[in-house]
Amino acid sequence: MFERFTKDARDVVKGAFAHVERGGGGGQSVEAEHLLLALLDREGSRASFALAALGLGPEEREPVREALAEARRRAGLSRAESDALAGLGIDVAEIVARVEEVHGVGAMSGDRKDTRWWSGRPSFGRGAKDVLERSLRAALAQRDRHIGDEHLLLALTMRPGVPAEVLADHGVTYASLVRVLYGGGGEAKAG
Repeated sequence: MFERFTKDARDVVKGAFAHVERGGGGGQSVEAEHLLLALLDREGSRASFALAALGLGPEEREPVREALAEARRRAGLSRAESDALAGLGIDVAEIVARVEEVHGVGAMSGDRKDTRWWSGRPSFGRGAKDVLERSLRAALAQRDRHIGDEHLLLALTMRPGVPAEVLADHGVTYASLVRVLYGGGGEAKAG
């Protein structure tokens, strides 16, 4: 599939690996959040144009990064998942506070620097694999021959979870992206 990726899309994937390797997102595998962080780093590409057109220019992207970091502190739980647990009487904020009190800030996020037991190259996690597959579907739905970084961004808005939730909170949804990128909005949602 990577042979269909444009240079911009490949650069996003490389950027996601870089985020994992330097500890900017926790864990030892590339996840959907890392792909979003790498997209936020981009300038001069179709995805960065679309983000800027929707009010997330390079200087407005820090709140998105902060929201992703806050979600990592909650062990990657979305607000919807936290709310569902609250309905069962489980206070996620209290659990995070207790765990961090004992094990340090970032203990639930995988941001801790104590990774001596692990060495090697990160791999793709389930979330990132799903985004990559959905990016192909997004390209096919728009009859695009290649997968660009804009398709990765579209794919992030198509799958439930923290990246889509954070993007939607900042006005970036599948429909708004299709409108900006393709001038439509009536296209059926891929995936």
